[in-house]
Amino acid sequence: MLCRLGGRWLRPLPALQLWARDPPLAPVPTSGAKRPTLPVWAVTPVSAVHANGWYEALAASSPVRVAEEVLLGVHAATGLPWWGSILLSTVALRGAVTLPLAAYQHYILAKVENLQPEIKTIARHLNQEVAVRANQLGWSKRDARLTYLKNMRRLISELYVRDNCHPFKATVLVWIQLPMWIFMSFALRNLSTGAAHSEGFSVEEQLAAGGILWFSDLTAPDPTWILPVSLGVINLLIVEICVLQKIGMSRFQTYITYFVRAMSVLMIPIAATVPSSIVLYWLCSSFVGLSQNLLLRSPGFRQLCRIPSTKSDSETPYKDIFAAFNTKFISRK
Repeated sequence: MLCRLGGRWLRPLPALQLWARDPPLAPVPTSGAKRPTLPVWAVTPVSAVHANGWYEALAASSPVRVAEEVLLGVHAATGLPWWGSILLSTVALRGAVTLPLAAYQHYILAKVENLQPEIKTIARHLNQEVAVRANQLGWSKRDARLTYLKNMRRLISELYVRDNCHPFKATVLVWIQLPMWIFMSFALRNLSTGAAHSEGFSVEEQLAAGGILWFSDLTAPDPTWILPVSLGVINLLIVEICVLQKIGMSRFQTYITYFVRAMSVLMIPIAATVPSSIVLYWLCSSFVGLSQNLLLRSPGFRQLCRIPSTKSDSETPYKDIFAAFNTKFISRK
């Protein structure tokens, strides 16, 4: 494609030449030890990755910049090393944002569960009424079935409106938590690779010396794989605890469970290739999620959050989880 400039037709440079013009990242000084190599996609400047694509747009988006400012603000206000700032930011965000939403999710699900006996009664009566009408009017089985389903959906919707507990409201947690997780991950990626829109390289230097224990360099992957494997174990633990509390899962729920298990395992090699700052955030976020999951099973905390009691509630939830876990994985022959 040609472009006109000053009366002359010029051919733009090839994409490879344009990419080469981008200024390279300055090397981060280390303490003499050879740092593990990051994959190309994790260290290339945002302007050079998927040019004009969704990745660049997301990495340079306003929510990601806000996440960067949050991390920088926490670090500046507390004076903690970067590993501590990441942990504190994660706990604060999960506690202030996702814990209330998780409590609200349990509140909605408890109300929906308490409606099930009434729904079963309505379904039984409606089925009898439709059967009578079908005999009177000579409906086919298909017409009777469609009439039953149409009226049943309407009656259930009326119950949800009456009790203000439509199940879709229980998904609010996912719509908030997932974007927050993505924006924070991109913000840490930008800070760790010098692609941040605030203070860039100086932050990268601080992160390179802001780790602890075996992951002292937060801009490099964890060479021991301890963080990635811990992340996978905690995610699998969350899945199994949720499964242990469910009885008689549907086929769809079973497929979803297998999918989440597979994603938990797949996250291990992915986490082994990204900066340790990101994996530290993922690990802390999953650990807080596990803690919140267990906390929301406490009868006292559920009462504090005014979550309605249900038939499936237990007075000894932690003892029941341990017993179910022991039966399924330890005592199993």
